[in-house]
Amino acid sequence: MEAAAAAEPGNLAGVRHIILVLSGKGGVGKSTISTELALALRHAGKKVGILDVDLCGPSIPRMLRAQGRAVHQCGSGWVPVFVDQEQSISLMSVGFLLENPDQAVVWRGPKKNALIKQFVSDVAWGQLDYLVVDTPPGTSDEHMAALDALRPYSPLGALVVTTPQAVSVGDVRRELTFCRKTGLRVIGIVENMSGFVCPHCTECTNVFSRGGGEELARHAGVPFLGSVPLDPELTRSLEEGRDFIQEFPQSPAFPVLSAIAQKILNETSAQLS
Repeated sequence: MEAAAAAEPGNLAGVRHIILVLSGKGGVGKSTISTELALALRHAGKKVGILDVDLCGPSIPRMLRAQGRAVHQCGSGWVPVFVDQEQSISLMSVGFLLENPDQAVVWRGPKKNALIKQFVSDVAWGQLDYLVVDTPPGTSDEHMAALDALRPYSPLGALVVTTPQAVSVGDVRRELTFCRKTGLRVIGIVENMSGFVCPHCTECTNVFSRGGGEELARHAGVPFLGSVPLDPELTRSLEEGRDFIQEFPQSPAFPVLSAIAQKILNETSAQLS
């Protein structure tokens, strides 16, 4: 079945790299990292798509100021929503399919799995350098459905997000076990919310401790990509749907996010060479 799928790449034929953003813990900022990674890659001259499979919490449309936009049909399926005039970032989310933003997605596993598979097969992404897949927390049906649907399309890798606390690191360790059991290559680990940056003096205070993500990466033998601090400007830009990478180059979070994107660019370029 996988060979047949690989022989008929369909709407993902023009996608060069697929990155799943994963975490075993909720609230660690997977959607934040997915959004900022897409923006950083766009500013590096890449065409990026974002597939939001967090069906019960589709927050990326708001983070990219795309809520309320309509999804249209074309001969190849659904046309994703383009975030910018240059059409360098495209987005598909269940948030575009809800009648109002307060509507809850109360679905059992089979219906969720069917929509994820439809997102993979029926969205006309066109030519993309990267497809970033934002996932819900855990290792449940949605993850297996997304992985099964995307597995024939390589290269495929996982970006794992944690916060510094031991509770989060423990849950994310199980996510790494999920990656090993399913044969999903781990591109690296990102530690989010790694300290709070004061908006007045820019001093960084380690509110949630520090270093848990780096230690986890060392023990697991996978790359550590960086520690992203808590920054009020980053929070504000996400709530207002602004381009943090473009508007806040002086933020302490900016060089970290840019470096994470550059490491992914280097890793994926080496993979093709």
